This record gives sequence, structure tokens and C-alpha cells, in this order.
Amino acid sequence: MAKNLVLGIDVGGSGIKGGLVDVKKGEMVSERFRLATPQPAVPAAMAETFAAVVKHFDYEGRVGCGFPAIIKNGVAKSAANIDKSWINTDAAKLFSKASKCKVNVVNDADAAGLASSYFGLGKGEKGVVLFLTIGSGIGSALFLNGQLVPNTELGHLYLQGQDDIAERFAADSARKRDNLSWLDWGARFNVYLNHVDRLFSPDLIILGGGASKHFEKYSPSLDISTEVKPSIMQNMAGIIGAAVCALNDNGEKGKDKKKKK
Repeated sequence: MAKNLVLGIDVGGSGIKGGLVDVKKGEMVSERFRLATPQPAVPAAMAETFAAVVKHFDYEGRVGCGFPAIIKNGVAKSAANIDKSWINTDAAKLFSKASKCKVNVVNDADAAGLASSYFGLGKGEKGVVLFLTIGSGIGSALFLNGQLVPNTELGHLYLQGQDDIAERFAADSARKRDNLSWLDWGARFNVYLNHVDRLFSPDLIILGGGASKHFEKYSPSLDISTEVKPSIMQNMAGIIGAAVCALNDNGEKGKDKKKKK
């Protein structure tokens, strides 16, 4: 297989999706392959499904994985829209063993945000850029002058007047759960956008994930002064970013690996 082609896998609460990516160009070079996330979404079952996605591509080599959790050195430190038994599980080790490939695991929104920063609307942007993924939950990737601040998980903020985290109120899954029109859901999402805008004063907000494809349907409900744009990669960013992160140990691009003497 060509040296530039790397398998990226985006693990989510509803689906585990993969594709071959040209990591020099930041482009998918295969059809996306998706399997449903097992329910309950426990480690053993998800590792089996992850391995099935790798097998579909008849792939051998390094694999990048975006995962819905805070990730430190390949270990899940939280569990968003998956089973709580993932907490403190070494996801990188588990997926590597199941797939028989070297797997680097990073936070899923960080992976998608990095794809945008390298190849999409975030490329070359100075100042504070906030990348949000809208799907089963709300993921976030925060950048300052192109440098990632990892594991922000801003979908887990609490909003005034809400007794649960923001993504339960404003994720695309909330739209489906409460049978909301795009405009009515957009009004909810607008509350969330204004909240993070007040907290971080970003210069640009980029929207990724499944709901980014329908931006024109809910954008009339947004009254935020900060510029908001849908990602040109839409929901492919997670796979592309994961593939790029496969080339860095645990996705920690630019980390100083010098050992203390």
C-alpha cells in the first residue's frame, strides 16, 4: 500500500466509520465504511467492531482513531455516549490487539479539528479558532494560532437554566429525540454558541459533524456576532484527522519527546 495512504477510524456513539486517507493531501481515497456501534458500547464489543472495520480494508499498518473521550497517552479518561466502563481503559492497547495494527487514539473532536487546521477552513487561521462537531454529542477542538489545546470537551459545559450538560440540550441527537424542526433546534444551538462565544471569544467557529451538512436549514436561527462557518469536510473530518494522527504517537503532534537526563 502507498506510503501516504493511512487508515483513519472515527468512533462515535452510533457508528464506527473508517476510510483510507492520503495524509499528504488530506483527502479520502476510498469509500467510507461504517458499522453500527454495539449497544451497550462496552470495550470488548467495540474493539471487535473496530477490528472488523480494519479488516474490511484489508489493511496493515498504523491506524489513527478518533474516540469520544478525553484521551491521555491512549487511555480513555471519560466516556461520552459510550459505556462508562471505558473510563481508564487503554483504548490504544485494546484496539491495537484486536486489529493487529498499531493504533494511535486521540479525542474525536480533536482529530476532526486537526483535519480542518491542516487542510480545511482552519488552515492558516490566526487567533482563537473553535471547531465544534455536532452529532450524538457536541465535541470541541480549540486552537490558538494553529496550536491545539487538547481534550476541551466543551459539549459538557452546563448552560444556565439547564440541569444537564449542553450536548443533551443542543446536540443533533437532541433534535431527533425531541422531534424539533431545524429552525427550532437552531434556536437551542444558538444558546450554546453564544455561551461558548462569551467564554472563549473565538475569532472563528467552524462546525463539523453530521449537522454541518444542513447549516443553511438552521443558520437563520443563529444571532451570534462571531463568524460561524460549516466545515468544507463536513463529517469526513474525523476520519481524515484520525489518519493524520496515526503518524504521531497517541496523536500528540509536536510534543517534546526529549527524555530527562
